[in-house]
Amino acid sequence: MTPRGIRNNNPGNLNFAHQPGAVLEPGPNARFARFPTPEAGLEALRDQLIRYILRYHIDTVTGIISKWAPPTENDTSSYIEGVSHALGVEPDETLGQPTPRLLSGLMNAIIRFENGQNPYGGLVLQVASDMQKDVMT
Repeated sequence: MTPRGIRNNNPGNLNFAHQPGAVLEPGPNARFARFPTPEAGLEALRDQLIRYILRYHIDTVTGIISKWAPPTENDTSSYIEGVSHALGVEPDETLGQPTPRLLSGLMNAIIRFENGQNPYGGLVLQVASDMQKDVMT
């Protein structure tokens, strides 16, 4: 069966928060956003990461993943370890300003962890490269 995040065009499994273009997924346990296209879901994932880094100054893998996937619901320590390994950084290393390379690395790792697969290929880097200036401030 296709993972929930892929079915919802929400590869980061973002909770529904009235994101532009998103609706609440259907079903009895609905909580995640459903986006109209894979690109829209990838853009929401990218924009949330940019907000964490620039607006909230959450700029380590430990900080980002602890907020993204809190230990009350997830195996956060394994998630942190997997994302850190994928990026080739220490969990508490400062990541710096968001760049297409950093964002695509984070996005790819999150997509794989959330869904067990990543069917998006080069689309992730394409979306990561199109950073919105209004999200960054």
